[in-house]
Amino acid sequence: MSGESLDLDDLVHRAWPAPCQESLDGWVLRYADGVTKRANSVLPWATPDDLDNAVDAAEKFYAERGLPCVFSMGPRATPGLDEMLAARGYRLVDETVSMVAPMIGKPATAAHDVKIAGHPAEAWLAAWWAVDGRFGQDGLAAAERIVRGVPASYAAVERDGAPVAVGRSVLRGGTLGIYCMATLPHARRQGLGRAVLRALLAHGRARGASQAYLVVVASNHAARAMYASEGFTPSAGYHYRVR
Repeated sequence: MSGESLDLDDLVHRAWPAPCQESLDGWVLRYADGVTKRANSVLPWATPDDLDNAVDAAEKFYAERGLPCVFSMGPRATPGLDEMLAARGYRLVDETVSMVAPMIGKPATAAHDVKIAGHPAEAWLAAWWAVDGRFGQDGLAAAERIVRGVPASYAAVERDGAPVAVGRSVLRGGTLGIYCMATLPHARRQGLGRAVLRALLAHGRARGASQAYLVVVASNHAARAMYASEGFTPSAGYHYRVR
């Protein structure tokens, strides 16, 4: 499966919902107290009547909230917008690869015991944020609002009763999204992340998923290699424009 049939822009948007969203001439302005670019960026999914005015309005929206203006540039982005933003001084950052996999055949077995819950426990959140918390401890509350924004499954491998590797999945229709994959530094290179991934895929398949996707920063070659070894192949990706 190459992923062309999946609207990955929309899937990722819905699986990582910003608490504040405003419409702007066919665009979506997302705000989540500055926590993650994904939830604090413009989804430019239409062609406004006046492109310059639309960009100006987006810049004002984020400036009023004390944030840089960020555009998420995926397959559905307004034609010509990327070049226009570059000319206005926007930097290209965080090139991201979407990867997809069909869920066929016998699912691979997780080599470690993985617990899956319907809600993120405090310990699960702490383990994830210890790895992914680039916005400091003050950002955890906003991050929790994002991950709780839609029904999801939360997986963890535990050591001495505490999570050391975690992941999250969101099922929409027959498509399973994988998010929040994180392993604490002292627990890496033990196959725990792979076990979390396999457990989430098996759990999703048991609930009717027939295909899966995930997104990973293009420069994270180790993660991309692991996902490829589990049957995921690259599809259309996205990047951000930031000023």
